[in-house]
Amino acid sequence: MENFWSRYKRNHAAVFGLFVVVLIIVMAITASFLYPEDPFRLVGKPLSKPLTNGFLLGSDSLGRDVASGIVHGAKTSLLIGFVATLVSVFIGIFFGAFAGYFGGIIDDILMRVTEIFQTIPSFIFAILLVAIMKPSMSSIVIAIAVVSWPGVARLVRGEFLAVKNREFVQACHTLGMSDFRIMLREILPNCLSPIIVVGSLMVATAILIESGLAFLGLGDPNIMSWGFLIGAGRTMLRSAWWVCTFPGVAILITVLAINLIGEGLNDALNPRLKERQ
Repeated sequence: MENFWSRYKRNHAAVFGLFVVVLIIVMAITASFLYPEDPFRLVGKPLSKPLTNGFLLGSDSLGRDVASGIVHGAKTSLLIGFVATLVSVFIGIFFGAFAGYFGGIIDDILMRVTEIFQTIPSFIFAILLVAIMKPSMSSIVIAIAVVSWPGVARLVRGEFLAVKNREFVQACHTLGMSDFRIMLREILPNCLSPIIVVGSLMVATAILIESGLAFLGLGDPNIMSWGFLIGAGRTMLRSAWWVCTFPGVAILITVLAINLIGEGLNDALNPRLKERQ
């Protein structure tokens, strides 16, 4: 752990990204203390500019506090990003592990299924899935997971193909270990580094997809999110720029910070690759 942290902190941008993400997570956790009122509640004059009428970041067309929406929306955006990433990584590991380990006809079938999903434009596919299932938090998570797992599956397949013929795996076969145990306890731990790096970057992608869906009106109408705020202010961008701008900046900062963390994880978990570059 010490070696990992010593390598990670060499990348100052990654440390800064981690600091920013921790701040955002703390903000999301303490949202109910910072703004105890419902973010959908009409609390003042509509379209108040920032720092006027008691609004730090202004209000929207209905008189809702933009700052309250950003703080409470952080919880939704981060939760969807992390949960959707976990689901997609699990699906990708399942497909990739079986394809890479067993090979042959199993590999052909699973990779053809993966290619079918990859040929469909991901965002359009996500819109279709959410529209079919009706907009809700669970449908958004499912849609993001369904369009995100193929990349993980191909990565895991390649890692399993590279590891399954090594000496320690052959020794496991000689000892009579089951295939499932070899895959789960011997090969998968040796493939975690690239999976963790890709997974961290997928969180940022999931947040962007959720924001895009909410912007188009396909988000959960009963849950505040950054995309919901941007969608609510898209028709008045010129007259009330703050309604869209501040949530957009929140998304920008969060996605950038997560990408910086991903780069830091790549440097820390794959030091030899970094040295070659």
